[in-house]
Amino acid sequence: MAIITLTSDFGEKDHFVGAIKGAIYCELPEVKIVDISHFISPFNIPEAAYIIQNAYRSFPKGSVHIIGVDSEINPENKHIAIKLDEHYFICANNGIMSMLCSEIAPEKIVEINIHNKIQSSFPVLDVFVKVACHIARGGTLDVVGKTIGTIKPIKNLVPFINEEKTQIIGSIIYIDNYGNVVTNIKQAFFENVQKGRDFEISARNHKFKTVFSKYSDVVNFDIPEDKRHDEGRGLVVFNSGGFLEIAVYRSNPTTVGGASSLMGLNLMDTVSVNFVATPLIPKGKESVSSFQDYE
Repeated sequence: MAIITLTSDFGEKDHFVGAIKGAIYCELPEVKIVDISHFISPFNIPEAAYIIQNAYRSFPKGSVHIIGVDSEINPENKHIAIKLDEHYFICANNGIMSMLCSEIAPEKIVEINIHNKIQSSFPVLDVFVKVACHIARGGTLDVVGKTIGTIKPIKNLVPFINEEKTQIIGSIIYIDNYGNVVTNIKQAFFENVQKGRDFEISARNHKFKTVFSKYSDVVNFDIPEDKRHDEGRGLVVFNSGGFLEIAVYRSNPTTVGGASSLMGLNLMDTVSVNFVATPLIPKGKESVSSFQDYE
């Protein structure tokens, strides 16, 4: 059974998502449609790239992924279909795929050219659905577009490293449901530059000298539970997608707040990592502070 996934900034109030699903079912009644997310921030390309990169690998090979973010066609925003990692992606050529393509070389990229056969002011419905159903039936990309060699890059999806390799400058590309802020610095990149050196991570006036493997590592479970004061502690982890993430332990944006609100961190803010040749702290010492310690 073919699988088509949907990722968009349409939300659920309007008719858009329902109309897209109806059009797919009209062409492929037996297809399986899966919603990845329809709550991408409007026109937020880095956020869409982060979501799709971390979701698509969980689907079977051959799945077709429609990405409806900033999809209105114009001379600077063409439509593309990509085969990458044995998956298919249909989206605008606006930089969304540059994060994936920077790590995995696409097998094929085509610029969709069926628009002259379709009159549309809603391309995700009228164009992307046609292409997705064609692929889901076993059709080739050559039928829907002309082969191109490159796609549009997007700034700030790749962190900067200075010539001395003593500093990484990244940026915040996503804020999750818990208020945790995700940077564009991936673990493999970080460790390749680090080469065992101590480091200090800076975001605004907040500094961290340890990256944990999971959120609860910030808790000292040898201390009786009634004597712990871990909720609200700031920490840094490599999250499940392998991205450097600044978090607050057991945060809740609607009550106590999250890393974004408590630390004043917003999308595209700078996060830097400075490496040093000598240890910054004695071995065995805790290096993560509670948010209250930053005041």
